[in-house]
Amino acid sequence: MEWMIMPLKRYADFSGRSRRKEYWMFVLFQILLLVPLMLVAALFTAPAPDSADPMSSIGVLILVLVYLAVFFIPGLAVQVRRFHDQDKSGWFILLGFIPYLGGLILLVFMCIEGTRGPNRFGPDPKDPYAEDVFA
Repeated sequence: MEWMIMPLKRYADFSGRSRRKEYWMFVLFQILLLVPLMLVAALFTAPAPDSADPMSSIGVLILVLVYLAVFFIPGLAVQVRRFHDQDKSGWFILLGFIPYLGGLILLVFMCIEGTRGPNRFGPDPKDPYAEDVFA
């Protein structure tokens, strides 16, 4: 559970490095939150044959906006730190704007192991002998 919420603790920290484990556990955490959220959204926004209540749609919209407000910045930050772990600039995140291929390229980069030892973005987060990287 610690790995799932670590990006939330480092909310807007775009410096340093993040392991693959931190990134993928955060993605899993988001999926585990999104599935029930989408189920609730589907239940409350399903068209009822006898009424058209716009308040349920507004409530779901507010819930989605709160989710985005909480998870958008940490999601960007942990992706940038993953690129830093591979000794790449965080601007590589803009590859996601390439139609059709961008998401696939980002997926491949998020699966690649980081550089061993310290790089220009900080010490190796996998090094058991280094001081606490997240201090």
